Amino acid sequence: MKKVRIGYQKFNTLNILKSRGELEKALKPLGITVEWNEFAAGPQLLEALNVGSIDFGHAADTPPIVAQAAGTPLVYVAHEPPYPKGLAVVVRKDSPIQSVKDLKGKKIAIGKGWNVFNLLLAALEKEGLSLADIEPVFVSTAADAQAAFQQGSVDVFGIWDPFYAVVERKLEIRTLIDGSEIVNNPTFYLASRTFAEQQPKLVKTILQEVQKIDDWANTNPREVAEFLAPQLKVEVEDLERATKRREYGVRPITEKAIADQQQIADRFFRLKLIPKAISIKESVVQTNFVEKG
Repeated sequence: MKKVRIGYQKFNTLNILKSRGELEKALKPLGITVEWNEFAAGPQLLEALNVGSIDFGHAADTPPIVAQAAGTPLVYVAHEPPYPKGLAVVVRKDSPIQSVKDLKGKKIAIGKGWNVFNLLLAALEKEGLSLADIEPVFVSTAADAQAAFQQGSVDVFGIWDPFYAVVERKLEIRTLIDGSEIVNNPTFYLASRTFAEQQPKLVKTILQEVQKIDDWANTNPREVAEFLAPQLKVEVEDLERATKRREYGVRPITEKAIADQQQIADRFFRLKLIPKAISIKESVVQTNFVEKG
């Protein structure tokens, strides 16, 4: 293999790994170069994985489920720790909406395959409500969700970090719920099945380099924010707030991680949000790609 193609989104240590060139240094003796591809969100990244444009990438819990149901040949190779405070359903500061029960009949801007959509569904379920009780307005990007909210065409929208940290400061909003005590919201590292099965050592090397960056990020939130701010065009203070409410780290795919994903998959199938029932275990290979943890 001469080149590994990696997909990444904003606000992840893959950005730092890309900028520092550490992976390139690790792979140079093997004669392998790295191609980096940025995506607006998980669904777009996984579509690229599906069509063979990238070999490796990351996404939150929900996009891989939608992608697997659509036939994407993906494999879970690792995940980051839970990040429940990194996503939220928000309303206007003066909104009469005070609880999840008050969402009944309301228009909510959300992405169909987003992690925050799963948060919304789980929160509704907890209160005895369902998707049929709200009016989802499906959008493709965080910017579209925010625009719909600011234009007044929706009452509520779903958002995730770092965009969540930005709107917390910039807009007159109130957080109705975040993921706390509702969803875990981990980030998963994913690869095409062919890449994972044919290049397990290369997958391990990528994850080892990610872990090194993660170790640094956990002890240097301000530096992380300062490093990413110019790249992401997000204020340092917003990034620092977002960074402080998460933990970085590369973890192996465990039975619990599989069970948690299966619960989301079953919910999406039950609500007819994916076309067929899926088994998460079918997208997990036997190889342990994580050397520690």
